[in-house]
Amino acid sequence: MISEKPIARFLKMIVLSAIIALLLCSCGISEQTQSTVKSSTSVETDDISSSSVSDEEEKYQYINPDGNTLETRINVPEGYTRTDEENGSLGEFLRNYAMKPDGSPVLLYDGSEKSGQNGHAAVFALPIENVDLQQCADSIMRIYAEYYRSKGEDDRIAFHFTNGFLASYSKWKQGYRVSAKGNNVSWVKTAAADDSDETFIKYLHTVFMYAGTASMETECNKIDLKDLRIGDVFLRAGSPGHVVMVVDTCRDSDGKAAFLLAQGYMPAQEFHVIKNPAHDDDPWYYEEEVTYSAKKDEYSIGNEILERPEY
Repeated sequence: MISEKPIARFLKMIVLSAIIALLLCSCGISEQTQSTVKSSTSVETDDISSSSVSDEEEKYQYINPDGNTLETRINVPEGYTRTDEENGSLGEFLRNYAMKPDGSPVLLYDGSEKSGQNGHAAVFALPIENVDLQQCADSIMRIYAEYYRSKGEDDRIAFHFTNGFLASYSKWKQGYRVSAKGNNVSWVKTAAADDSDETFIKYLHTVFMYAGTASMETECNKIDLKDLRIGDVFLRAGSPGHVVMVVDTCRDSDGKAAFLLAQGYMPAQEFHVIKNPAHDDDPWYYEEEVTYSAKKDEYSIGNEILERPEY
């Protein structure tokens, strides 16, 4: 007879071998499953990563952070080409105007940041002094004044006050100053002839005090949208009124226009390119976004009417 102990040991060995086999099989399946899961996850991750990179590569960049002029800072929309501007034109002057570094906040006249910094795409390096005068219409008048001064055409620097008085820089630099008594304004010779930057700035500040959107409206004519060009404005005269300036233009192959708008505001602040709230990353305005009133025969954006200053 076979003893009981050897039989028990034999059975235990068989059971142990079966358990070991089962464990080895389970481990193999687990490793295979893990390998499959890892492989699948890796593929999915790679797909997501690839998709993300692809989206970033395809997303058009309207802002060139390294650009230091208006033209080099803001790219035209795809399919559009900047309009031709003559040498010495206002268009060339504005396109080549220096911009503050990308991401700069819009500062108020006292050097503090204005409330709300999400509405601008770029900031012009247009000077502004520590006095609350250079607001919306004033910023545009300063652009025109600086442009003509840069060309040596001082005789073209002249702006009407709200009461109709014409304040010309050519008169001012001869030593004449404005004498205002109520609504009566006249020239008085009180200084020596001077054409310094300080004299020029004092002239501008005097204009800013007595001119605004109401006087600018008398110096403008309504135009057709097809004739839009750099230097035109969208104007609402009043107290307060508002005005924004067309600072760049481009057209597509069908001749449809897109344009950039810039503004000053209240309180006096830096002149800046405004974003188009209709698109998150694209600051350009498109002609199909401009409203036409057949009754008034005028084009507008919001409440501002398309006009051309005759400076």
